[in-house]
Amino acid sequence: MQDMRKWCCLLILTFLLSGCGMQTQESERLKDLDFTVMDLEKVPEELRDVLEEKKSMPFKVTYEDDGYLYICVGYGEQDTSGYSIAVEDLYLTDNAICVDTELLGPGKGETTTAAVTCPYIVLKLEYLDKSVVFE
Repeated sequence: MQDMRKWCCLLILTFLLSGCGMQTQESERLKDLDFTVMDLEKVPEELRDVLEEKKSMPFKVTYEDDGYLYICVGYGEQDTSGYSIAVEDLYLTDNAICVDTELLGPGKGETTTAAVTCPYIVLKLEYLDKSVVFE
C-alpha cells in the first residue's frame, strides 16, 4: 500500500515538475523590415474610408492591396494638436510581423492649438503572408 502511495506521489510530482519546465518561447527576430510612412492621399480609397470611420477611437488595422501590406495604428482623439507617432520597431520573425509604435506628445515649448486631433500612422511594406503582432 505504501509502495502504491509512493508511486502515485512520484507520478504527480513528475507531472508538476515537467509543467514547470515548460517555457514560453519568443520567436527569434529574423530581420528588420523596410517600410514607408504613407500620406493619406496615397492610401487606397477603401482603407482611407476605414481609417476615417475608426480614427476617433484607438485602433490597429492591417490591409493588403496589390502586393503591399498596410499596417495602421491610431491613438484616438487627443485634446490638442502637436502629436506625432514614432515607429519604435518593425521586424520579421519566423511566424509574424511585429510592430511597435509610440504616441509622442507635443514638445516642450511647442505651440499647440486646443483642437481635437486623431493621430494615426499608415505603414506600407511589401506583402508577407504572416500575421501582424502589435506590441
